[in-house]
Amino acid sequence: MEGNFTMRILVINGPNINMLGVREPEIYGRKTYDELCRTISGHAAKRGAEVEIYQSNHEGGIVDKIQQALGNFDGIVINPAAYTHTSVAILDALKAVSLPAAEVHISDVSAREDFRQISYVRSYCGKTICGHGFDGYTEAIDWLIDEAGKAE
Repeated sequence: MEGNFTMRILVINGPNINMLGVREPEIYGRKTYDELCRTISGHAAKRGAEVEIYQSNHEGGIVDKIQQALGNFDGIVINPAAYTHTSVAILDALKAVSLPAAEVHISDVSAREDFRQISYVRSYCGKTICGHGFDGYTEAIDWLIDEAGKAE
């Protein structure tokens, strides 16, 4: 990116993502949430972006954080976790702030239970990355940065 622009990216993680390393390691692996945060922060720094990472087990907290992103961030990476399949409120918040967004899932949700095939946020997000583990987050950051570069 040219000039003094530093992309600011908000990374939002939904319920139970804080339990990585403990929760169903056969699906999510043994790496911890702290390791995920370090991966995200390190990659963003390498790309010259600022990143804030937020996790909540509460739908309203996620909605509030998305709303607070307006005017403070240039893009959102979101793993709504279980709220992917249930939350119109999170979708509506994303639509309200109109920031570029990428949906990420650590596991390959397309190969899991039928109910996981529904994603409300997918209809808004410009990119969806599933089943790439922690790399899905770095890919989403790269996508947001690349898209911002195209808009210049």
